[in-house]
Amino acid sequence: MAGSDVATDASSAPDTVKILIAGGFGVGKTTMVGSVSEIVPLRTEEPLTMAGLGIDDLDGIEAKRATTVALDFGRITISRDLVLYLFGTPGQQRFWFMWNDLALGALGAVVLVDVRRPESSFAAIDFFERRGIPFVVGVNGFHGEHPYPAEDIRDALAVPDHVRVLLCDARERESCRDVLIALLDQLIARAVQA
Repeated sequence: MAGSDVATDASSAPDTVKILIAGGFGVGKTTMVGSVSEIVPLRTEEPLTMAGLGIDDLDGIEAKRATTVALDFGRITISRDLVLYLFGTPGQQRFWFMWNDLALGALGAVVLVDVRRPESSFAAIDFFERRGIPFVVGVNGFHGEHPYPAEDIRDALAVPDHVRVLLCDARERESCRDVLIALLDQLIARAVQA
């Protein structure tokens, strides 16, 4: 088609990179995907119900009214040749079985951490370490607050030095973009070393 940017064959299709946005229940994964996605994100949120009482730990996140039950999906076009697909994982333990399927083909991940409840992100860190999937840690500052420096958080999480720990705000596009750039830099450095 003359004057069209539509790809006409597979050789002109952009390369795609799958990135996971993971972490514990209520850390801001859905918010992050929504903040940076160039499309209206696909969300599989459902209201929290009485059935979750005693199962879902709402300490520190009492105002939470909905939860992701499958995944969040967003897209970022980096260039004509490169597109990032973002997959937000569900945070509740009863939905963790989905993480294995969501991780298939993922080149890297962002593990979001809520400093009010850092233990909620230990499982995500362990998941990516055990599978050798590169990740960075994004410390989501709720209400724009970051009471601890990144190095203190690194020590508390026992994250190795090669993993970047960045302070961020999941509500702010530029902040989320910087976390994703740090992950991409890490992935490029790893590819160069290989």
